[in-house]
Formats: sequence, C-alpha cells, structure tokens
Amino acid sequence: MNASSHPIRILAVDDHPLLRGGIAALIAAQPDMQLVAEASSGEEAVEQFRRHRPDITLMDLQMKGMSGIEAIIAIHAEFPAAKIIVLTNLEGDALAQRALKAGAQAYLLKGSMRMDLRETVRSVYKGAKAIDSDVAVRLAEHVSDERLSPREIEVLSLIAAGNSNKMISAQLGLSEETTKAHVKNIIAKLRAHDRTHAVTVALRRGIIQL
Repeated sequence: MNASSHPIRILAVDDHPLLRGGIAALIAAQPDMQLVAEASSGEEAVEQFRRHRPDITLMDLQMKGMSGIEAIIAIHAEFPAAKIIVLTNLEGDALAQRALKAGAQAYLLKGSMRMDLRETVRSVYKGAKAIDSDVAVRLAEHVSDERLSPREIEVLSLIAAGNSNKMISAQLGLSEETTKAHVKNIIAKLRAHDRTHAVTVALRRGIIQL
C-alpha cells in the first residue's frame, strides 16, 4: 500500500463472535485492510453499512431475524455499488444463486477463509467476482435443472415440516389433487425417489431451510 492509497475498509457480519474475532485477526495482519465495523444480524448490518459505507462487506447468510440475503437486498437497494462477499458454511447451489442474484460479488466458504479471504477481498475490491470452487462445481451440475416454482417451494417447505398432503391442501387452500400434482412435479424436478428424498435434496442444495 502506497502513501496515496487508503486501506480497504471492511464490515464483518456474523452472529458468532468467535468467527468475527477470526476475521478481525486475519484483517489486522494486513496493512492494506481495516476492519471498520462489525454486525451480528442482518438488521445491524444494514445500519452499520449506512454509518460506515465500507468498501467490502463480509456477509453471513444464516442469522436470526433478517437473513444475509435479505440484508444484501436491503443494502443494494440503498447502495447499488456495494461490494459484498458471502462468507458461509452453506454449499448449496440454489442458495448461492440467490445470494449472487441479490447482489453479492463473491461466495466463499468459511472453511477456506484462512486460505482465501484476503485475496478474495482484494480481488472483489478491484471489481472481480469470485465463487468457491466446490460451490462452482455444484452450480455447474445444476445449471440446466428446471427450477421449482414459488408454490412448489411452499409445498416442499410444508412437507419438510412434517405435513401430509391433506394438511398442506388445507393450509394453502388447494385441492388434494392439486397438492399431489405439485408433489409429483417436485420429485421429478429434483430427481428424487420420493417426498422424503426430495426434502433431503432441497436442504442440501439450499432450496429450502429448516
């Protein structure tokens, strides 16, 4: 870093203090980076972004209240040029797609943080995009898959919660035949063996979350 440049200002968002501490330690050792703020929730992330206008935001996805994806959407609605790196344990291709569509420039797994975080921050700061290699493989595997409709995701979420077709029909105001048709389509689209397997596949890919 030369005298005319300033360090990359970073906001770290995660509901686990130990993880934020690990991020702080990694950043503190870099002369071209500065941790300017931390947040433990999506709501707090939006507030801290407004206050500090960081160059880079490191965003967890699973948090109580406002999720990481909802926080990304909220930040981008106010600050379209915001540069956000997702930092998560979740490898699902559908979840990664949603995060990138919401406005994230990179998707990094926490397991590779010590190896890849610093260079990912530098590359995103310069305008590049980055996706964890394992997640990229999953994205490629499912790129041609037919996506579930919002109604099918609703039905699948209710299946995951232990509801029968009759209960799902009552909750969504559908006939049982319509619900059965949705279930059949879900199983086919996910290439699952049955409804239980469909839930397993959807959870692994990040299509639904419990």
